[in-house]
Amino acid sequence: MRDERNDGHDGRAHGQDAAPAPVDTPLPPDGPVTLAVHSVPMPDLDPPKRSRWTLWLVLLVCAAPVVASYFSFYVLDLRGRAYGDLIQPTRDLPPLLALTDLKGAPVAAASLHGQWLLTYVPDRACDEGCERMLFMQRQLREMLGKDRDRLDKLVLVPDDVALTPAQVDALTAHGAPATVLRAPRAGIEAWLMAAPGHRMGEHLFLVDPMGRWMLRTPATPEPSAVKKDLERLMRANAGWDKPGR
Repeated sequence: MRDERNDGHDGRAHGQDAAPAPVDTPLPPDGPVTLAVHSVPMPDLDPPKRSRWTLWLVLLVCAAPVVASYFSFYVLDLRGRAYGDLIQPTRDLPPLLALTDLKGAPVAAASLHGQWLLTYVPDRACDEGCERMLFMQRQLREMLGKDRDRLDKLVLVPDDVALTPAQVDALTAHGAPATVLRAPRAGIEAWLMAAPGHRMGEHLFLVDPMGRWMLRTPATPEPSAVKKDLERLMRANAGWDKPGR
C-alpha cells in the first residue's frame, strides 16, 4: 500500500514549477565592476593665517625699496655727515591733524603722502626772517634741478597766525606754488619740534613720502649745506621715488 503522505508530497512537487537553474551572468567587457576612489581637496583649515602671511609678503615687497633707501641715507651716506638733524625715530604725520586750505575747506592729512615735503612753519607774524626762510625754501627746490619735481613745498600756518595778501600771493601765484595749509598750533607742535632754544620758524623740516618727519635743518640754515643733504637724499631713493603724489 502506498504511503498517502508520500503521494501528497510528490503531487505537490509535480504540481509546482521547478526553480530555474542558475545562469552565469556575463561580466562587463572591461572586467568586474570596481569602485574608483578619487582624492578630494582638503579645505584650507586656517584661511586667516594664510591671509596674514600674504598681507605681510605684500607689505614687505612694497617696503623693501624704502627700507633700502633709508639704509643708504642713514647708514651709508649721511651717518655723521648730515648738516641737518636726523630725526630718530621718525615721527608720523598725525592722520587726524585738522588741516584746512586758505578758504577753510578741510584737507585730509593722507593727501600729503606720496611726495617729499620741504616744510616751513611760520610760527608768528611773517616778518623779514620768515620771508627769507620762504625764499630759501623756494630756491632749494629749484636748486635740485631735474629732481625738483620729487619735492614739494609745504607751508603749515598755525591757526593763530595771519599772512598778508602779498605773502599769500607770493606763495601760491608764482612758479611752482607751495601747498599752504592751516592747522591748530597744538597739532603742529605735537608733530614737528624746534631745536632746544629755538623757534619752529627758524627751521625747515623734511617729511618723507610716507608722511614721516625725518630731518630738521639747523636754525637759520646755510642754503648750500641744506642742498647737499637734499641731493644725497635724492640719490639714495632714486630707484623707487617718482615725481608727484
